[in-house]
Amino acid sequence: MPYLSVRSLKQCSFLALGLSGLLGCGSASDTTDGAPTPNGGASVVGGASNGGSFPVAGSPSGGAAPSTSGAGGGPAASGGPGAGGASGGGASAGAGGSAQAGSGTGGAAGAKATGGAGAGGAGSCLTPADPGPVMGWASVNGMNQSSTTGGGTATPQVVTTLAAFKTAVSGTGAAVVYLNAKLANASVAIGSNKTIVGVCGAEFHGHLGFSKASNVILRNLKVVGYGVGDCTKDPSFDATVGCSSGADAISISSASHHVWVDHCDISDGTDGNLDINAGSDFITISWTKFHYSPRTDNVGNDSTGANGHRFSNLIGSADDVPEDVGHLNVTWHHDWWADNVNQRMPRTRNGKIHVVNSLFTSAGNSYCTNSGFQSHLLVENNVYSGVKNPLQPDANGDMLARGNVFTSTSGTTTASGTGFAPPYSYTPEATGALAASIMSGAGPH
Repeated sequence: MPYLSVRSLKQCSFLALGLSGLLGCGSASDTTDGAPTPNGGASVVGGASNGGSFPVAGSPSGGAAPSTSGAGGGPAASGGPGAGGASGGGASAGAGGSAQAGSGTGGAAGAKATGGAGAGGAGSCLTPADPGPVMGWASVNGMNQSSTTGGGTATPQVVTTLAAFKTAVSGTGAAVVYLNAKLANASVAIGSNKTIVGVCGAEFHGHLGFSKASNVILRNLKVVGYGVGDCTKDPSFDATVGCSSGADAISISSASHHVWVDHCDISDGTDGNLDINAGSDFITISWTKFHYSPRTDNVGNDSTGANGHRFSNLIGSADDVPEDVGHLNVTWHHDWWADNVNQRMPRTRNGKIHVVNSLFTSAGNSYCTNSGFQSHLLVENNVYSGVKNPLQPDANGDMLARGNVFTSTSGTTTASGTGFAPPYSYTPEATGALAASIMSGAGPH
């Protein structure tokens, strides 16, 4: 089935809103650089793509309806086949009356379910869109893993509590986990061979850690770190150090590899929003928004003052880390560095890092994209708007920049290093409509 553009998705959504009885459900309950119960919500209808050359969310492909763990409510409502033949078995009954299962683009309309609207049927928020194939370093064969498939075809399980979530994402067994909850003040370790998807407006507040984990997909989830406006909220905050003593919102460490983070919203990590270090490799970050709430960092020996240690993405924790050599290869595409990010978009070491078709609008920043110690960066077809120092190629790093657009920026906008030739297929998207596409398409859907 062909992918739809973002414009097509919006048209599909407007059409869907005109259908009576549409199923839906709402929200569920380094060192410092020193440089300047668901109900009432909207449903997923049809498929989406980015309008360019990179595949993203497509129409639900059908298959078995997800099982539930800890979901409350009434009896499941039976639904007819949706796009691709998805069964409408739901987790909990919604409002009374008759509900029409939404039809996916290219598929037959689902049959009506009489009585409560069963979550989990075609068109429901418990049926996440297919993200399409992975692109970038996470698709490359290496470290005894051919690509990133996550939990594969394992039967999805819906979890609604922190205890159930921790259990579901632990270990190395293949699992597809749908988080349908807002979990707060938690630190969770992610195991290997997992697909973790936020559904119905799910949120995770705290720290998600990948350590020696491989073959993991994390998508469609809002992740908020401990440091929302104040780093002292972090349980690991040390006043003698400052914000950098706290946790990242997401950390990918200890030789973790083949990790794909897609369509997430990541903010307010105490140390960083999403950091990658300690020999981790084969990673793709796509269609993800990074931002911070305003804060300062006025105490400790690593204090950054008004900058607030709002340092989003660090690749490599220090120079001369032996396990990093030959690793830390990361692709960033269709990502958005937005409000109050001060620097590290990303800040890099050692790896071959590809930053392509991304958006930078973090006004008041210090710098954006850096090539640090022994790194090789290819920075192409991005949009930098209203930011300082879009490019920061260090003397001990390498950066090749091409096809980028700079609007109302100051500082360095050129880098003529050697870069690298990505070992995967891709076609850079034109920049004309890129900003609008990312603003409407990045983050959970």
